[in-house]
Amino acid sequence: MAHISHNKKALLTRIRRIAGQVAGLEKALLEDADCGDVLVQIAAAKGAMHALMMEVLVGHLEEHVVAEPDAGKRREEAELVARLMKGFGK
Repeated sequence: MAHISHNKKALLTRIRRIAGQVAGLEKALLEDADCGDVLVQIAAAKGAMHALMMEVLVGHLEEHVVAEPDAGKRREEAELVARLMKGFGK
């Protein structure tokens, strides 16, 4: 997964931002914050996770599906992505 190694710094930055959002959400709940504010924080964390997933997914598609010379491996990787997307949609 060279695409993950190549983008490691950017991915870790995204993950740390998500961790901060989740910590903020925990703090808001502990402090009995307004439910509207909590919902906004949940939506922000969900959006950040979605953006992270899309970044990794695009790299995976480019490296392991589009650029894969072996047709069998390409098919396996495409099936993996399809399974992931079906599960993500739930």
